[in-house]
Amino acid sequence: MKKQLHTGVSDYKKLIEGGYYYVDKTLLIKELLTVGGEVTLICRPRRFGKTLNLSMLHHFFEKPLQHDGQQTDTGTSHLFTDTAIWQEPQYRVLQGQSPVIFLTLKEIKEGSWEAAREKLAFVIAEEYKRHRYFIETNASLLDSIDVEIFNRLARQQGSDVEMSQSIKFLTKLLHAVTNKLVIVLLDEYDTPIHAAYTEGYYDTMVNFMRGLLTAAFKDNKHLGRAVLTGILRTAKEGIFSGLNNLSVCTLPSDYFADKFGFVAKEVDELIKNQEIAISPDAVKQWYNGYRTGEDTLVYNPWSIIECAKNKGRLLTYWVNTSDNKIIKKVITNSSAQAKKELGDLLSGAQLNKEIDDAFIFPGIENSQTALWSLLMFSGYITYSHRGITGRGKYLCSLVIPNNEIKALYEDLLIDIFNESLKTVTHDYMVKALIDGKAEMFSKMLTDFVMNSMSFYEFGEDEPEKSYHIFFMGLLAFLKSTYEIRSNRESGMGRFDIMLIPKDKTKLGILFEFKKSDSNKKAAFTRAINDAFKQVQEKHYVQELHAQSVTNIITYAIAFYGKELVIKHELN
Repeated sequence: MKKQLHTGVSDYKKLIEGGYYYVDKTLLIKELLTVGGEVTLICRPRRFGKTLNLSMLHHFFEKPLQHDGQQTDTGTSHLFTDTAIWQEPQYRVLQGQSPVIFLTLKEIKEGSWEAAREKLAFVIAEEYKRHRYFIETNASLLDSIDVEIFNRLARQQGSDVEMSQSIKFLTKLLHAVTNKLVIVLLDEYDTPIHAAYTEGYYDTMVNFMRGLLTAAFKDNKHLGRAVLTGILRTAKEGIFSGLNNLSVCTLPSDYFADKFGFVAKEVDELIKNQEIAISPDAVKQWYNGYRTGEDTLVYNPWSIIECAKNKGRLLTYWVNTSDNKIIKKVITNSSAQAKKELGDLLSGAQLNKEIDDAFIFPGIENSQTALWSLLMFSGYITYSHRGITGRGKYLCSLVIPNNEIKALYEDLLIDIFNESLKTVTHDYMVKALIDGKAEMFSKMLTDFVMNSMSFYEFGEDEPEKSYHIFFMGLLAFLKSTYEIRSNRESGMGRFDIMLIPKDKTKLGILFEFKKSDSNKKAAFTRAINDAFKQVQEKHYVQELHAQSVTNIITYAIAFYGKELVIKHELN
């Protein structure tokens, strides 16, 4: 039976009771109890099902709470009767038997420490209030001072010290009133750290998180088991300092390889259920390619579900779910060599790089290992092969996973370039272009590239691609008055960039890029002549004529590194 699809429903109970389509990941419970440590950290890219999986664990393990003298429900076993874990009797008996603390930090993305602390206090208070009746009705088993501290935290009035001890303190109270060890589930633990890094209060946030997590998970006699999820293992900041009970499972780890993201069989079943006519190869090229463990390939679940909801339209879904601030910052500030290597990846090459899953933010711009580690663990690159170095690090053959991520990089680089171009010079340069002042535009462009374009050196082997992306950023804000086309079929070939005015009386503009063999005048002249010859022989202006544009200018631009020569012709 065809079921309704979801994106954004991360509450397992709501998903199952609402009759939504669910890709069964309940055997995560079995694997967790078999190979996980007392504290297990699982790192995966965003939108790969981390919150939903933790919600599933929450509803599996937690004994129903009571409010106002009555149970909130009669149990949650009905949420699992049709799942794989229910066929495992030794695990089935654990359902609904434990006190559980479940916190998600995925919304802690504030611009200041003060705002972040306030939201952290709110998240902690909500979990405290969820247990309030249970604590209050068993207050006789607790110290009166402990009850006072509990109430302060439930009212968001806890001190800094009380907040840093809040998870451990709640495990103490729940253990006391249930006589059972407590399960702690902490979702997206590193989101506040990412935000703090980009917003400038990194050290303060790291100090708080170190205190919170160390108290909760180090030598906590009230803790039965804990599962944390995040994107990165920020171990070198000392957040997990001294945790000898910590089991870390990042992307290259063999454990939980198929529990986050969809494997091919699951995607095939979903598409069949939704009765979508789409090529499996096309879906694979767009959304597959993420390797976990030694040889498990998974699809991006967010993109698969969105694609299915949109009847098989192959679009960039995942890339629009984040502002990519950290990625932008790191790419912008990285070395010329790193930018060149990123260009190589976009051209289909593989890079062999050492990857360290013990990540650290400070100094990331100057650390090649940190750069590639960030991109891999965040889902912007993956690996085709995984090995181990003599220093105990992963050695990975890095690749771009799929078409969606290729599109992301193009948009991301255009965005970065466009931000760097927000100057008075940029405005005058573009105005000269659309006003047909070709000599002025050519001079301003040449000066700008020579004086301000160090960022774009990454494409030395394919300068046409680098300058193509640069021009897309340069022209992006003209979209309200021009249709901007690039690498599209026209006449008998592919032009580089074409500006088609929406007002057909305005100027139509065509750009053709060529790489010069050297910085000698003769080489530039040959490249320019080749560009004009290609435009003429391939009839590139045909599309502009077909659009009823009669006022047309063609720019031939020859490059050698940052040196360029620009010529123009009226058509």
